[in-house]
Amino acid sequence: MSISERCGAKASRRTIVKAGAGMTLAATLFGAGHLGTAARQDKTYRIAFIQGVIGDNFYITMDCGARAMADALGNITIETQGPERWGQELQTPILNAVVQSKPDAIMIAPNDTTGMIAPIKAAIDAGVPVLCVDTTIDSDIQLADVSTDNVEAGRVAARGLAEAIGEKGQVFIVNTIPGISTTDQRSQGFREEIAKFPNIEFVGEEFSNNDANQAAAIVSAKLQSDPELAGIFGTNLFSAQGAAAGVREQGKVGQVKVVSFDAGPTQVQDLKSGAADILIAQHPGDIGQIAVQLLHDFLTTGNPPDPKKYVTGATVITKENIDDPAVARYLYLSDCANYKLSDITPQEVAAPAEATPTA
Repeated sequence: MSISERCGAKASRRTIVKAGAGMTLAATLFGAGHLGTAARQDKTYRIAFIQGVIGDNFYITMDCGARAMADALGNITIETQGPERWGQELQTPILNAVVQSKPDAIMIAPNDTTGMIAPIKAAIDAGVPVLCVDTTIDSDIQLADVSTDNVEAGRVAARGLAEAIGEKGQVFIVNTIPGISTTDQRSQGFREEIAKFPNIEFVGEEFSNNDANQAAAIVSAKLQSDPELAGIFGTNLFSAQGAAAGVREQGKVGQVKVVSFDAGPTQVQDLKSGAADILIAQHPGDIGQIAVQLLHDFLTTGNPPDPKKYVTGATVITKENIDDPAVARYLYLSDCANYKLSDITPQEVAAPAEATPTA
C-alpha cells in the first residue's frame, strides 16, 4: 500500500474533521440568515489582514483566498501587511498601528500564543473585532479561530515518514520557534504517532528560528553526529526547506527521507528532485476564504461565529500524485493570478466542541 493510501493522499477538510450540514456558497451569501440586513450589506467593510510573516507563500495563498472571497461578497476590502520576520516584537507595533487606522475587523496570525494576548485584547478594547487565522493565542477573547488541524497533520506526517523509512531507524524534528501554536501542535502529533512504531527511535528536536539557512545547518550537523539518521520532519515551510538543503549538502538525498510541512515552490522543487519525499500541504486559501466569510457575517448581522473553531484540512503530496488536479490545487502560490475561489463554507469545517484542538 502506498504512502498516499496509508496517510490519505487527500486528508482534506472532509476527512480530517467531520463537517456539519453543508450549505452552498450562494446560500451562505444570500440565505435566510442575511434577510433583513440590506442596509448593512450596502456598507463597505475594511478588514485588515496581519500575516504571521510577509513574503511566505503560505500567507500569500491565504491572502489570495481572503481577497477572492472579498471580491465574491462585494462589500469587503482587504488590507494586508505583516512583519519581515517572525517575532512578537515586530508584529505588535504593526497591530497597534492597524488599530489606530480603525478598520472594521482584523484577521491575524499571532506570532506568540501568550505574548500576543495583550495586544489583541487592546485592539478588541478599542472596538475592533479580531479573528485568528493559522496560529492562535491561549485565550478565548478572539471572535474565532480558523486553522489546520495541526495535531492530526503531525500524525499524518509521522505515518508517512514511518512508511518511507520502512518503519525502522532514527527520526528527528526540525522545528521553527517554541511557543507557536501550530508548529507546537505538529510536533506533538508527530511525536505521539511516531511512538507507536516500536522499531523507530525519536532522537530529538531542534529549533531553527524560522530560518531556512539555520535549519540546513542544524540538519547538516545532525547528519554528521548521527550518521544512522533515517528520517527528518520539518514542521513548517522554512524548517522543511532547510532540512532538504541539509540533506543535499551532506550527500544523503534518497538515503535520508524528509517529510516537509507546507508546499511552497521551493518545497515542490525539493519533492521533484528527491530531496523531500512527502509534502503535507495545508489549505491556506480555504483558511482565508472562511475567515473573511465569518467576519462578513459578523459585521453584517452582529452575530458572532458559532462555534468559534473552524478546522481545515491537509493534503499529502508525493511524486505520484502531485500532477493530480485535485492535489495540485493545494500547492502554495507566489501571487494571486491563478487563484480560484473554492466552494468551502464555514459550516463544512466547523469543529465540534469535543474535537477542538488545544493550543
